[in-house]
Amino acid sequence: MKDHYAALGLNSAATPAEIKKAFRQQAALHHPDRSAAEGAAARFRAVQEAYEVLSDDARRATYDDNRKRNLLDNPLETASEIWSAYFNRLL
Repeated sequence: MKDHYAALGLNSAATPAEIKKAFRQQAALHHPDRSAAEGAAARFRAVQEAYEVLSDDARRATYDDNRKRNLLDNPLETASEIWSAYFNRLL
């Protein structure tokens, strides 16, 4: 699973304004017309994809849910929540 927050250099608590600002900075830095660095086009596409997902509220909520399920944010806390919910259903 791609980490869209890392692609933009943000944490998962970023606001929409912070996401937009980070996208503009990263896009300007990695745009193929501006950067001669190897892999600039691929990095630019990753930044675009991250912004498309994180700037749309519904897609971001789905992404955050999947990210949490995959234990990317806080593995110990997420695992604890999963097991607590499981045992509470059993009891």
